[in-house]
Amino acid sequence: MNTAVASYRGSPGTVPALPFDTRVPPPAADRIDLRLLLAVFRRRIGVFLAVLLAVLAGAAVLTTMQERTYIAKAEVTLNSRLQNIAPTSTNDRQQDQAAIPSEGFVDTQVAVMTSQANVATVVDTLGLARDPRFAAGASPAEARLAAIEYVRGGVTAERIGTTYGIAVSFESTDPAESAKVANAFATQYTLGALERKKSEARQTSAAISGRLDQLRGQALADTAAAQRYRIAHNLLTTTQGTLTEQEISAYNQQVTLARAQAAEDTARLDASRRQLAAGGAAAGVDEGNASPSIAGMRGLLGEATSQLASLTARYGPLHPDVIRAKAQVDAIQGQIAGETRRVISTLETRARASTQRLNSLAGSLDQSRGALETNNAATVGLQDLEKRAETSNALYESYLNRFKELTAREGTEQADADMLHPADVPTQPDSPHVLLNLILALALGTGLGVAAAFAAEMTFSGLTTGDDIEQRLGVRYLGSIPALQSLTRSGNKSPTTALLDDPRSAFAESFRSLRASIAMNTTEAKVIAITSALPDEGKTTTSICLARSMAASGDAVLLLDCDLRRQGVSIVLRGDTSRPGLLEVLRGTATLDEALVIDPATGLSILPLAAGTPDDANDAPELLTGAEMDRLLAVARERFDAVILDTAPVLPIADARLVLGKADASVFVVRWRKTPEAALRSALRLLPDDRVQLAGVALTRVDMRKQSRFGYGDDAFYHAYKSYYA
Repeated sequence: MNTAVASYRGSPGTVPALPFDTRVPPPAADRIDLRLLLAVFRRRIGVFLAVLLAVLAGAAVLTTMQERTYIAKAEVTLNSRLQNIAPTSTNDRQQDQAAIPSEGFVDTQVAVMTSQANVATVVDTLGLARDPRFAAGASPAEARLAAIEYVRGGVTAERIGTTYGIAVSFESTDPAESAKVANAFATQYTLGALERKKSEARQTSAAISGRLDQLRGQALADTAAAQRYRIAHNLLTTTQGTLTEQEISAYNQQVTLARAQAAEDTARLDASRRQLAAGGAAAGVDEGNASPSIAGMRGLLGEATSQLASLTARYGPLHPDVIRAKAQVDAIQGQIAGETRRVISTLETRARASTQRLNSLAGSLDQSRGALETNNAATVGLQDLEKRAETSNALYESYLNRFKELTAREGTEQADADMLHPADVPTQPDSPHVLLNLILALALGTGLGVAAAFAAEMTFSGLTTGDDIEQRLGVRYLGSIPALQSLTRSGNKSPTTALLDDPRSAFAESFRSLRASIAMNTTEAKVIAITSALPDEGKTTTSICLARSMAASGDAVLLLDCDLRRQGVSIVLRGDTSRPGLLEVLRGTATLDEALVIDPATGLSILPLAAGTPDDANDAPELLTGAEMDRLLAVARERFDAVILDTAPVLPIADARLVLGKADASVFVVRWRKTPEAALRSALRLLPDDRVQLAGVALTRVDMRKQSRFGYGDDAFYHAYKSYYA
């Protein structure tokens, strides 16, 4: 006999489970499995799409509800160089070249464009304070303030790249108003600034003109006061200084000359006197030598002396001619002496005159110096008056020059900026930006959708694959049983019927795989209990299909309905309702053969619960868990190749745990992605290892289409091998 589950050689209930297979290690904990992440995302694609669509719908609603606003932009350019049409000084060319705007200047003009003064001027120019939006129920001042706040909140200015251009924009719900206000700002910054510059120049000229009259009068008054002071204190001056200073200078020169002349005359007189006093002849006096008459007399004296010497030598000293010649010489010498005395007298007279002149000049110099001291004392006050006059004249001259410059430049003012591009009326709203909102909503929805998908997966407590069972619970995974609807379009076919109708289908193969897993993970187990943690997990369907699959292969199989409350096997396969059932066999009121029901399609032997068996019979639990059940299973082991027990769920029914202890191996079925992990943990915790031999856990009602799309687990490759099934 070809049996899928080998016979057990020993006492019932002592079949040890094979050790948990660890030949295939779990994935490394420090390795990020992208396929696993993708599988999680695919598994929660519904949550992701729901969140994404909700965000997109919300964005669409908000976009629809948003007020349409329009932005108009006008552009102006700063004049990089202003030309002086009316130059007034030699520095104008240098100033013109230095007028290129700096980076800081351009940034400052961006702020000036939207300054409080410009905003108020634009509001007044356009008359926005009279608009009903601001004027309704408000005073003119309040309406003007409201209009200013409105314009200031909508206007923006920015520099155009690194150029000298400035763009001014205005946002409004009215496209025409946005263009009008933007152009008003540009016009105010260009032409308005030019008019303001002209007005300021006119005001400055008028102010300077009025000030000029005052400064002229002040300058004249200060100058006149200085002149009056100068006359009153005899501080008259010429181009070479004051008159007193000039007199002193002249006296100094004359005194110097007079002192020199007096010294010279006195020296000559003294020299002549010393020569005479020394006994020198009159002819030996130097001053006499300078006299022409004395010079002539000396010539005569020389001739007479020569003649006297000649006569004396010839005639002797007593000769009359000698005596006469000697008398002539004496006469001439007397004349020379007289002339010399006259020269010395002249020197004395000249020396006295020089001395008197020197004394007179010295006295005049002393008087002039005294007058100069008086003038110098008065000069302190004069200097103060002159400084005042000089300051007044300089201030008057500067104002006069400035007035002439302004007068020359009047009418030649140039604007600091020119209109580059006026604002056009926008045809498309700037807000809401449908495409931008869609992109943002798509990005936000994608992020929230992914977060929601992974959050849903993290909070999901169900079991999806064999890895979940083995890694999270530490128990053996036996296989998965697909949901029939995920394999065939026939949605009304019963799973127990589909097993027989399509023996080569994936559904039928899953039970053959479960049968092989049980055989490979147990040692000669004949009695196999099928149970679950909670109701409605597919244990009854699994029990029936597994028993039919084993019976269809030629094995003698007995299927027992041990679920006293649900009686699922009995309801599906009971057949004749008058036949006795399991409880009657345990009570001894009927034999096993009398109670057995034979499945005509497979030859499967079924021991159901009799029709009308109450689920609250007093002796039913004791019979099911007592020695009677042991004796029945011992008989079944002898007669059948395998015995399948369909038990009640472990958590709600305590009797199920005792029944599992009588089986050679127990199989837990878990509904795919429905049974909470905590429920299965609690059920396994109630089963002691030394009393219950757990073969493993199987997943039921697996949606093969979804499982394969998830991309992981044993069934992820279903599409690759489904062609093997009929």
